[in-house]
Amino acid sequence: MSEAGWCETDTVAHCGESGDGEFGYSVNLSDVASTWTETRAVLEKGQRFVLAALEEMRMSLPFTLRGLDSDSGSEFINHHCVDWCSKQGLQFTRSRPYHKNDNAHIEQKNLTHVRKVFGWKRIDSATAIEAMNDLYRNELRLFMNHFQPSVKLVERIRVGSRVRREYSKPKTPFERLVELGALTPEQIASMTAERARLDPFALSSAIESKVAAILAFPHESPKRPKPMRPATWGEPLSRKSAQRDADHAAVPVRSHVAR
Repeated sequence: MSEAGWCETDTVAHCGESGDGEFGYSVNLSDVASTWTETRAVLEKGQRFVLAALEEMRMSLPFTLRGLDSDSGSEFINHHCVDWCSKQGLQFTRSRPYHKNDNAHIEQKNLTHVRKVFGWKRIDSATAIEAMNDLYRNELRLFMNHFQPSVKLVERIRVGSRVRREYSKPKTPFERLVELGALTPEQIASMTAERARLDPFALSSAIESKVAAILAFPHESPKRPKPMRPATWGEPLSRKSAQRDADHAAVPVRSHVAR
C-alpha cells in the first residue's frame, strides 16, 4: 500500500473480567500506508455511537479518507455504516469471518495504542469515557503520531526452510505521510511547527497521569442482563435472518492477502 487514506478499523472492549452490563469500547482507525492512527472511546458499541466516533476521526485525519476495512462485527456491518460510507464516497470492505490476520494492521494498533495504555481493566462510567476521549484527542494522538516510530515489512526472503524478513527504517506516521506526498506544503509547515513546540517527555508524563486518573474512576456494578425469551419460529425470525444476510452481502469481502 503506497497511498494514504486506506484505513482499517476495529473496536476494543474494556469489560475487564466480566462481559455483563454496559462498558466502554475504544474505536480504532489506522491508515495502512502511513500507520497514522486515531482512536475514540464510546460507552457502548451501538451503531449510532460507533458511527459518530468514525465521523469525528475522519474529520481529524490530516489526509482524505478513501476506504474503510473492518471485521464482520455488527457495529460496522449495518445499513447505517454502509450508508455513511456511501455518502462520504468511501470504499467499504470487510475481512473474512474468523480470519484475524486479514486485519493485521489494526490488530497491532489495538495492542500498542489501547491495550498497552489502559490494559485489560474494566472501564464503564460516562465520566471515564469522557476522560479517555480527552486523552485520545490530545496527548496520546500527538505522542503516537509524531514521536513513536515503527518499522514496516518490506520483503520476505526464503532461505532454505526459513523465511527472512526485511524491514524499513523506523519512521513516525507523520514522516511517512510526508514521504508519501499525502500532505500539502501548508500542512507540512503547520505540523512541523506543532511538533517543534511539543516535548515528548512532557507528553509521556501527561499520558501516565491521565491514564492513572481514568483507571481510578469507580466502577459501576454490572447489571444482570434480562433473561432471554425462548426463540420463536415463524416470520419474525425469518425477517431478522434475511436482514442479517442482506447486511453482510452489502459489504464485499477483502482479504489481507488481496491488499
